[in-house]
Amino acid sequence: MRSTSSYIVTTILSLLFVACHSGSAPAAARTNTTGFKEVPVTSAYTAMVYDTSSPQAQNIIAQLDNYYRGQVRAGFNGSVLIGYKGKVLYERYFGAANRERKIPLTPTSACQLASVSKTFAGAALLYLYQRKYVDLELPVQHYLPQFPYPNITIKMLLDHRSGLPDYTKWVPVYTGDMNKPISNEQMLALMATKKPALEFRPNTRFKYCNTNFAIIAMIIEKVTEMNYYDFMSKYIFQPLGMSSSFVYNPWKGLPGNATISYKYNWRREPDMFADGVYGDKGIYSTVEDMYRWDQSFYHNLLLSPETQELAYGPCSFEKPGIKNYGLGWRMLCYPNGNKIIYHNGWWHGNNTSFYRFIKENLTIIVLGNKFTNSIYHQAPAIYSILKGKPVEKGFDTED
Repeated sequence: MRSTSSYIVTTILSLLFVACHSGSAPAAARTNTTGFKEVPVTSAYTAMVYDTSSPQAQNIIAQLDNYYRGQVRAGFNGSVLIGYKGKVLYERYFGAANRERKIPLTPTSACQLASVSKTFAGAALLYLYQRKYVDLELPVQHYLPQFPYPNITIKMLLDHRSGLPDYTKWVPVYTGDMNKPISNEQMLALMATKKPALEFRPNTRFKYCNTNFAIIAMIIEKVTEMNYYDFMSKYIFQPLGMSSSFVYNPWKGLPGNATISYKYNWRREPDMFADGVYGDKGIYSTVEDMYRWDQSFYHNLLLSPETQELAYGPCSFEKPGIKNYGLGWRMLCYPNGNKIIYHNGWWHGNNTSFYRFIKENLTIIVLGNKFTNSIYHQAPAIYSILKGKPVEKGFDTED
């Protein structure tokens, strides 16, 4: 006889994955001569729907609670949400949003997403591409004339094939100041003046680089004639019902619902020069808002199926293996055609994990505001529990 947890997976999840593909060529873009005047989308996702009352679900919840008791003992402090087909199967909050003030984590406690923020910047740029305000094949210089590298296209930023050096490493070499936040504009001005050497010839290989998405945020600002804070609020967060989400502005400080970033020993992580730069990081959100973000793609609220297909297409094939990167998304592409779309993040004490099993509409979201590497092993462990198997550190997608 099958176990209850195996029954859950067989009858409820039936996990198969969307096949890998190479993407398609973008259409030509029109010139934005009158300013950006798009009407924001309208969302139907303003409340969470739960599916946790069945005996099978209760069995899974008990196993997950037991797993997280161990994670908390090992130092985990954060929020977890597992969703399936638009319904929340598991949602928990472990620990403190602000330890000194004894404020616990709640559904509205917003955590710094770190590099998971790249999924927003990438999707925002594809939103503009889809509406023909941006051509992905044009040089970055077409939109930002001061950008000093003529052979780098927008698509090379999105898929990390630009060869740009990471600003988090070269900016302090020229400024000599590790503590004072700088803006995206200041970073670009320094790049234009100093022109740090490219790490490789553009479009010859993949290398993950924060600079790419900081530049993407500036292209969004240039095309829309809006600052990034306002654009993301008006065209992403508000329409999708993400009422607890925002882009961090260090010159204005954190709002009351933001979590504090802690080192492993509960010491606060202070701001430094890179905290003023957004696009590569900087978005604060909650697991519930992140689930709204996830679900928006299934209903094509922001991006069309064709644009999403473009985003989920692996772009780099120089090295063998299952790991790849699309346009703003990491992915695991297996030989049998299975695929996992995901992104992780790490900035200061914030560790984040966002896994999406597209074909099944299964989502695992973990946000932590106290440093621990264990967060990056939790999604595979959760997946194992859902499949009724011993907890593993990787994904078994051959079933």
